[in-house]
Amino acid sequence: MQRCFDQLDAVWPAGLGRRLGAMLYDGLLVLAIWIVIASAHLAVVRLVLEVPAEQVGTGLAQVISLRLLLAVTAFAFFAFFWTRGGMTLGMQAWRLRVQTLDGCSITGFQALQRFLVAGISLGAFGLGYLWILVDGEKRSWPDIASGTRVVVLPKRR
Repeated sequence: MQRCFDQLDAVWPAGLGRRLGAMLYDGLLVLAIWIVIASAHLAVVRLVLEVPAEQVGTGLAQVISLRLLLAVTAFAFFAFFWTRGGMTLGMQAWRLRVQTLDGCSITGFQALQRFLVAGISLGAFGLGYLWILVDGEKRSWPDIASGTRVVVLPKRR
């Protein structure tokens, strides 16, 4: 269920620097999660499926299952935080929040759109995020595609 945020007049569009800081912070958190997932995947392959050490990572099923697990866990991380309070841990540190255009938390479908377009944006050498520098409303490609915006929250007093 979507919740609407308050103090909408006190927020402003987030710039590239803050977003990159939050992305770096969240990237480190996702990397830590991925290390745990990859370790668990390796344990299953070696101990449950009893694949010899020299054959680990050589089968197509092993590669696809690991990549799928990594993608799903990364999406789950972002979708959980974005749909709940609009902020990942990195976004909290940089006082950023993702919200709908009318100031509510985003939906699961919008989170999926943001996640997929973010991958495309990064895959295009960051062009989707550099777009913030030329867009009058400081929107990135994920913002535009999902109908959301990232805002800076005022400092708490």
